[in-house]
Amino acid sequence: MPSASAGLTIVKNATCTFCGCVCDDIELHADGEKIVETKAACSLGQAWFKNHTAAHDYPDALIDGQPATVDEAIEVAADYLHRADMPLVYGLSNITCEAQRESVHLAELIGGVIDSHTSL
Repeated sequence: MPSASAGLTIVKNATCTFCGCVCDDIELHADGEKIVETKAACSLGQAWFKNHTAAHDYPDALIDGQPATVDEAIEVAADYLHRADMPLVYGLSNITCEAQRESVHLAELIGGVIDSHTSL
């Protein structure tokens, strides 16, 4: 349940879904839309919480570092994947099960391989 202290919103017993351990004893301190402190989170959880915000600071898509429409970015990504010899589908820890299923299906369609961030 959120509470306020010295201008901060404090959320106790927050759940981190980053790595899949689903730690649920984390305390978060937020200043507006930005989490500024985490208690009881591992280094992965700390980085995940502190680097995510509700603010929309970036364009919806980038191509070579330049703003683009989502449709343009999809076309460029599809071209990269089509030309790749053995594309890597990597990460997948911070997405839904449905998105993971689609990622596996995509990897099968394009002859790719899958790896999760846990290989680090």
